[in-house]
Amino acid sequence: MSLARVAPAPISVDAHHARVSVPAAGAVSVFVGQVRDHDPSVQGPVAALEYSAHPDAEAVLERLVTAAEGRPGVLGVAATHRLGRLEVGEIAVVVAVSTSHRRLAFEVCAELVETIKRELPVWKREILADGTHHWVGLA
Repeated sequence: MSLARVAPAPISVDAHHARVSVPAAGAVSVFVGQVRDHDPSVQGPVAALEYSAHPDAEAVLERLVTAAEGRPGVLGVAATHRLGRLEVGEIAVVVAVSTSHRRLAFEVCAELVETIKRELPVWKREILADGTHHWVGLA
């Protein structure tokens, strides 16, 4: 069963795991992306991130999840990206993939995370501890 969501609500890792867990699954790979307190490309500690999205972001995520779930051997895919202000330590994205064997679960999960980062129209404003900010991901 697939899940693709872009929303401001907190993300449950357990719910994503449960969504893709089926009796045929021998492996579930879960990626959890969380807000860290630094960014190597800027000076100063990060206090929070603010995520915003294009109105079509959830439809894009649905397409990406459907493509991953359509791969041979994939049993389930669930992915959610959070919107709004997130403090350090909060979960920003979760991707879960179930397969019969671990290697494929790892591969599909990693590939989907990279595809989401590259293609999902979600942008983040990094807020530094000194109150300054800068946008990440704007072209």
